Formats: sequence, structure tokens, C-alpha cells
Amino acid sequence: MSTPSLDDLIELGAIQDAQGLQGQLKVRTHSSDPVTLLSSKEIWLSLIPRRSAGVAASIEQASLQLYKVKQAKMHSGTVVMALDGITDRDQAEALKGARILVGRDAFPKAESDSYYWVDLIGCKAVNLQGESLGTVIDLTDNGAHGVIVLGDPQSRDIKQLIPFVKEVVQNVDLSNQLITLDWQADW
Repeated sequence: MSTPSLDDLIELGAIQDAQGLQGQLKVRTHSSDPVTLLSSKEIWLSLIPRRSAGVAASIEQASLQLYKVKQAKMHSGTVVMALDGITDRDQAEALKGARILVGRDAFPKAESDSYYWVDLIGCKAVNLQGESLGTVIDLTDNGAHGVIVLGDPQSRDIKQLIPFVKEVVQNVDLSNQLITLDWQADW
């Protein structure tokens, strides 16, 4: 299998620490429901070289390494993984800070009226009157519900924050990359 680019992979979390003596990894996930991470049979780790002589390592210097997942489970509110080839605590600690990535095709099928946030990024947003509201550049969660961040994809300048709730979101058409919102342009 050829190594994909970072643009072809979705980051699901990062290795926080070693867990136990047998090489298990404690993972800090980016999701409160890490179903994809728990069901993945293989993952890519983005390993950034350690800093040397005061020079910071850059993301461009990161290398991708494919690992087979032997086991992934929830333990005390965190994901613990065992990977093929990682057999002791020293090997696990050497991976601390590595980003965990998977291909988009590894995600389970979303339930109806549910969406993976990564699929919404890049969608154009329009209101019921057909006025353009902007492009989805990010999504976040405020604790009560999701929030769509609209703005300029190039500059990443934020134009609006809109609640991602059924009263506002009227339609999501992923095939046409279009979200219709009950929202006024001047709000």
C-alpha cells in the first residue's frame, strides 16, 4: 500500500501516553463518541521528529507509518489501543504525541440525518431565499449543539457562527456540497 498524503486522511486523535507494560497506547480523541477509532482495523500515525539543537520540527517533516490495530477499547473514559509491533512500554512512550489518522472510507456509514463534520467542511451555505451565506470552514461544539463556522476557505477569516440544529438546518445535500439554512445574511 502506498503512503497517502496528509490531505487524504482524517485526524481522529493523538497518542497521549503509554498504558501499562505491554505497549498499549492511551489515546486523546477528538470525538466524544470515537466509534471510527474503536472500529478501525488499521491506522496511520503521523510521527514528527523530535526537536534537536533548538530547531522545532515542522509538520512537513512528519512521516506517516501504517499500523494494524490489534485491539481498541474504552477504558476509564479514554481509548486504549494495542498496535502490531508495539510490544513494550518504551516503544509506546516513543509514540507519545503522534497524531492518529484514518482514511475517510474507514468511517462507518452515518445514520440518516447525521453527518460527519469532515464531510460538511467545504460545503456552501445558502439561506431559504437562496442568498449565499459563505463556506463551511470548520465546525465546533459549544456543549449544547454543534456550530457551523462560515468564512473564507483561503484566508480562514470567520464570517458567521451558526447553530447546527434542526430548526436552522433545513437541508444538507452532500452530493452537491450545499447546506440550506433558515438564517438571514445580516444576522
